[in-house]
Parts: sequence; structure tokens; C-alpha cells
Amino acid sequence: MNDFFSRVAERCRRIFRKQPPGAASERGPWTRVVLALLAVFLVLQLGLAWYWSREPSPLWVQWDYQGQPAVPGYATADTLVAVASTLLDKPGGYLSNDIAPPGVVLDNIPNWEFGVLVQVRDLARVLRNDYSRSQTQSLEDPDLARAEPDFNFDSESWILPATESKYREAIRYLEAYRDRLLTPETSNAQFYARADNLREWLAVAEKRLGDLSQRLSASVGQRRVNTDLAGDPSADSSKPKPGDVQVKTPWLQIDNVFYEARGAAWAMVQFLRAAEYDFKQVLEDKNAVVSLRQIIRELEASQAPMRSPMVLNGSGFGMFPNHSLVMASYLSRANSAVINLRELLDQG
Repeated sequence: MNDFFSRVAERCRRIFRKQPPGAASERGPWTRVVLALLAVFLVLQLGLAWYWSREPSPLWVQWDYQGQPAVPGYATADTLVAVASTLLDKPGGYLSNDIAPPGVVLDNIPNWEFGVLVQVRDLARVLRNDYSRSQTQSLEDPDLARAEPDFNFDSESWILPATESKYREAIRYLEAYRDRLLTPETSNAQFYARADNLREWLAVAEKRLGDLSQRLSASVGQRRVNTDLAGDPSADSSKPKPGDVQVKTPWLQIDNVFYEARGAAWAMVQFLRAAEYDFKQVLEDKNAVVSLRQIIRELEASQAPMRSPMVLNGSGFGMFPNHSLVMASYLSRANSAVINLRELLDQG
């Protein structure tokens, strides 16, 4: 038995090590075929990984139907369908729940997908609870009542059921609502383009942008003053915190936060463009069209192509760039513009 293992070990050494001159080659034809196939497989995997890691281009917002301006709400519903469909139909499909290479080893696009998914969930919730309802006592739309929970399904479920199947089901309900908007005489689908409804969605977007900009800024580590209870002398919290808090995003999560922010900004650009059409009259009455466009401009700037093969994390004023701080700058300015727009919409 020992001789058998010795011969196997010697054969493996001769196959995978350089043989001395004059020695007979022990590498058979099948070994060369296997090595060649393995090399081809690795090259294909690298090519697929590069192709699947490309971020989708901006979408075209549809605000007309059959050559005529569509009813209010069509642009928002159609854009929500298009953004959700992009998650599933982009190159490589939906990667967050992949269990096979190369998807299972990719992390940039899955984090980008999560950023988009959070925006889809937020808009679907506002569409169900605010945009489609005239008041708190009104009935909710049946299609939106089914779509919103489906989008909140586990984003990493591989099977029984797969995440893609739940999201496609939600998209079908959104399409049904969108199509019903075009036939108001035969359905009860509604979209109320009011200033208070737009403020509800902007309030959610404001919190998302603030959270992302804070996490991006923490890439270099900061000592911040605790302002959790500022402005209210009688406020209290369940767990006390020190006056100064140390905030730092873990090194291994810096690129995850960066691409999550890229995805969230990408989706928000599409939704803001749709809101510009659906809330056109409201924005014009408040003289707020340019304010909305300024938000779009800041978020579009955050989508500039990455010229670096990796997310760099240099110090704030060091020799190397810090991509997270650059992204945080754009999102912070967009967040400030959202706050100003909400205040403008709140004025009479």
C-alpha cells in the first residue's frame, strides 16, 4: 500500500513540476486537455465577471402614450416598472442571490442592486399609501397592495421561491396598475399629483441620502458630536450615548457602501425625472421646477464612470483620492436640495 501511494505521489510531482532534461514526459494527453479546459473556463469567467459588473445606462422616462401626453402617474408607474425590470434583465440578470461563479464572487453589482432595490421599495410604498389614495380613509389600490409586499421579499433567496419570481410578480401588478391608469372610465385606478404627496416621497428620499452620505463620509473615520437629542430639552433615548462618538465604516465594507450609493442615486435620478412630468403643474405653481432639476443634476454627477479598477480610500487631503468622499459630496448637496424643495412645496 505504501508503494502505491509513493508511485502516485511521484507521478503527481512529475506532472505538475518541470521535468529534468531528457526525462520522459509523464503528462498524458488527457492532462493537457483538462488544463486547457481549465484555462478557457477561467478566461470565460473573468470575461463574464467584467461584463456583468458594468452598471446599466440611464433609462428613458416615458411620459406620453400613443403620441399624446399620458395621464398623471403614468410616468412614475412606468419608470418604476422599468427600474425594477432592469434589476432582473440587465447583463447577468439578478446577481444578489447567485450561488454559482462568477456571480457568487462578485460584490459590487449586488450592492448596486441593493441600493436600487431600496429605492424601488420606497417608491412602491409611497405609491401604495399616498400617490394612489385621496385621503387616509380611502381604499388602497388592489394591485399596489400586492406589488409592495412582493418587493419586500428576501433579496437573497435562491429557491422556493426565488427572489426573481417574486419581483416579476410585483412588476406584473405594477403593469396592471399602470395600464388601468390609462382607462379611467373602466377602472378605479388613481394617481393624485398633489404637493403633499410629493413631499411624502421626498421625505423618505431625504433620509436615504442622509444615511448614505454619512456612511460614505465615515470611510476615513471621524469623531462627531452626538446630536441625537439636539433641539428638544425634554427628549430622551432608550440607551445613553457619550457626547462624542467615533464613526468609521469598516475597511471591507467601503466599496459595498460606495456601490450601494451608486445604485440608489441611479434609481433616484429616474424617479425624479418621472416626478418632473407627473407633478409638472404642482412644481410650476410652486416655482420649484429648477429646484427639482438641481437635485437631478447633483445625482447625475455621482454617476460619472469609474476610472479606477477599485474604490480608493485615501485620506481627506492625502496624495490618493477617496472615492467615498467624492460620492458623499454629491449626495450631501442633493440632500440639501431635497430639503429646500420640501420646504418650498410646503409653502402656500
